[in-house]
Amino acid sequence: MIMVNLQGVLIEWTEIESYLQKNGQLKEICQKVLHQKIINRVAQERHLTVTDEEIQAEADCFRRQMRLEKAADTLAWLADELMTPEDWETGIRERLLTQKLAESLFGKEVEKSFAENKLNFEQIILYQIIVPYETLAWEIFYQIEEEEISFYQAAHLYNFDAKSRYYCGFEGQVYRWILNPEISSVLFSSKVGEVIPPLKTEQGYHLFLIEEFISPELTPEIRQEILNKMFNEWLTRELNYLIFNSGEQLNTSSYQD
Repeated sequence: MIMVNLQGVLIEWTEIESYLQKNGQLKEICQKVLHQKIINRVAQERHLTVTDEEIQAEADCFRRQMRLEKAADTLAWLADELMTPEDWETGIRERLLTQKLAESLFGKEVEKSFAENKLNFEQIILYQIIVPYETLAWEIFYQIEEEEISFYQAAHLYNFDAKSRYYCGFEGQVYRWILNPEISSVLFSSKVGEVIPPLKTEQGYHLFLIEEFISPELTPEIRQEILNKMFNEWLTRELNYLIFNSGEQLNTSSYQD
């Protein structure tokens, strides 16, 4: 019987499996296991490897981030996470192998994908107010237009969401593709500093203020986002193909029996 020791308390592995199953998490874990199997197989087919030096560099970087200055600190952290040094090394190897495979499969396609979907990567620095009632939204809009109150003051007073009130309606840098298409078409045809009249969504009635338009640029962060998206879509297709073929083989075997 396999047991897990959590700070002196023993837990049967079957209990962990049961918990994951009852809480709808087992499927996700199984998918991740199959994803790693696919990654390992395709990486091997492409002769991709991870060196000991690369693992060491990644481990050193992690230790600096976590301020694990001594070997004893690292061992204590690993024990607290229920990992052995071998588990940790294997995890690092698999993450680096995943990165190499993603780059090998789609690295050359990122620029083309960015160029074809450039509009989606337009950004705005956005503020918004959300209130539950249309009459209140228009009242706030007219107060701002008549300079009885600033947009930021109104956001701090009236915003439906407490966190948004605290930040005076600041939403940060927002990609076009994240927004509702109807809202994005209005926002990206507006002017900087213009208060946009109330727009209705399922959340309520929105007032928007655009502080800045940011032209799309293939930054390292956006490049990684595109690469991750392409790779994850590929993984999903590969998993579906694997499951479909497994089902076909099972049906064929059952028929032959």
